[in-house]
Amino acid sequence: MNATRTTTVTCPNCGRGNRIPVAADGRPTCGHCKQPLPWIVDAGDGDFAEIADNATQPVVVDLWATWCGPCRMVSPALEQVARDLAGRIKLVKVDVDENPRLSRRFEVQAVPTLLVLDRGETVARQAGAAPAPVIRSWVEQATAGRQTTAGG
Repeated sequence: MNATRTTTVTCPNCGRGNRIPVAADGRPTCGHCKQPLPWIVDAGDGDFAEIADNATQPVVVDLWATWCGPCRMVSPALEQVARDLAGRIKLVKVDVDENPRLSRRFEVQAVPTLLVLDRGETVARQAGAAPAPVIRSWVEQATAGRQTTAGG
């Protein structure tokens, strides 16, 4: 592929900005305070395999659309869960209208559709918006016992 794409994440612990790759082994940590960073990235038909399927930690996939009101409501809740579970999950957001192959792959019939992937395999699926505590509980149940033992 081309040069490694990065995203900028503000550390919830110290407030410093960190550039992190959208696809990498391990888990991102703050360059300043060394605390785990929330890993929130966008992916599409062309880079989903590299970003999500090949991830060594559980991936929460948000399949959404720009015109979808519930999608806009659940997005901040998902980002809160990603911050709460920093170092334990990766949140990958996919616009279904711009990525028809992924929409077909995951048989999306309603948005938002949320998935939990473990090394590319769907281990949990949920349609519709929910508040952050409900999403967090769902993610924690889906990922229980599935955490990688690799350091990072």
